[in-house]
Amino acid sequence: MDKIASFCIDHLNLYPGVYLSRKDKRGEVTVSTFDLRMTAPNREPVIDQPALHTIEHLAATYLRNSSIKDDIVYFGPMGCRTGCYLLVFGEPSPEEIAVYVKETLRFIVGFEGDIPGAKADECGNYLEQNLSMAKYYAAKYLKELEENPRFAYPVK
Repeated sequence: MDKIASFCIDHLNLYPGVYLSRKDKRGEVTVSTFDLRMTAPNREPVIDQPALHTIEHLAATYLRNSSIKDDIVYFGPMGCRTGCYLLVFGEPSPEEIAVYVKETLRFIVGFEGDIPGAKADECGNYLEQNLSMAKYYAAKYLKELEENPRFAYPVK
């Protein structure tokens, strides 16, 4: 089998950033997949599952209520737990998407109250949430994006 594109990225030299992973076109429609890499793979601890679950709930809710809500296809965690994927209609640049990612991270850092969708009748694993750690990871990633913006994958 052919190796999928995301396995061809040099993960040993990949750092937190906002990367365009792929563009998929069908007719007139383009879906762009963004790799929101929150930690350095294989060099930093992965994001713990409860925090990542909370980030998913908060970010998906925020983005689907934001000014780009009609462009959102999907937001969710990577299996390796080093970040998340954001899929949008259209062909925005990583720099353009980073503006909304930073807004989302600020929302998470400042969030207080009940986590959206974290009730037994709304989520398949509603008890696995950790707001304080989600805020920690969001603040860490936000600082990285502001101090060391990265938008191009490392060359292998």
